Amino acid sequence: MIVITLHICRHTYCTNMAKAGISPKSLQYLMGHLDIATTLGYYTHYKFNDVEKEVRELERRLSGG
Repeated sequence: MIVITLHICRHTYCTNMAKAGISPKSLQYLMGHLDIATTLGYYTHYKFNDVEKEVRELERRLSGG
């Protein structure tokens, strides 16, 4: 059984906003965290494929494509 709580929704919101490209400091403010480490270390959940996608996009931009 999967239980979806408001707290899980906060984690999902934070992760989705980070993936959408919002600045970490803006996200920290929106989440109401005093420490950026809380926002980035505990509330954003990236997986290898997320990082790989960002690196490929950066490579594309740098190559002028």
